[in-house]
Amino acid sequence: MKPHYVWEESYEAAMLGTDDKNLPNLLQTAKAAIDTRLHQLQFDGGSPEERQAITDALGGLNVLRRMANTLPRNRVEQCLRDSNDSH
Repeated sequence: MKPHYVWEESYEAAMLGTDDKNLPNLLQTAKAAIDTRLHQLQFDGGSPEERQAITDALGGLNVLRRMANTLPRNRVEQCLRDSNDSH
């Protein structure tokens, strides 16, 4: 079973959100949650698995942010589905 991280809920909300108007807010909220956890990791160390998950999540948010700025949302969703299917 995969561990649950505090920041994951806001990350998943951004990645799976369907409201174009709310996407910038979702991205900002997810990034803030990850940044808060990164700050905490300076003191408690965390696990290598969580650090890797954060790296992956930040990459995903960056891709979504770039795609959202250039593609219609339905196209973004299709690209994300295609990406997930290839893993």
